[in-house]
Amino acid sequence: METLIFSIFIFVLACFIGFELISKVPPTLHTPLMSGANAISGITIVGALIVAGHSGLDSQMSQIVGFVAIVFATINVVGGFMVTDRMLEMFKKKEDEK
Repeated sequence: METLIFSIFIFVLACFIGFELISKVPPTLHTPLMSGANAISGITIVGALIVAGHSGLDSQMSQIVGFVAIVFATINVVGGFMVTDRMLEMFKKKEDEK
């Protein structure tokens, strides 16, 4: 029970700090930061795979948490690549501008 309360405390603290950091980033930096976040989310996917594959005492719970982490990290990676691709499309020359 003590471990659960500590884990919830860390989660809430991470959410608060993450929200504060992201809200202070100027809009011109959001797209480059999204591109950099893809690498971090890739690492998160690897960690989530490890958690999902863990066969400890509470293996069903770790599989559920690992699966949810995999889904969220995958959404983040795909969204990041979509935003990056859209940003790069803005810098391509159009056919009629030659």
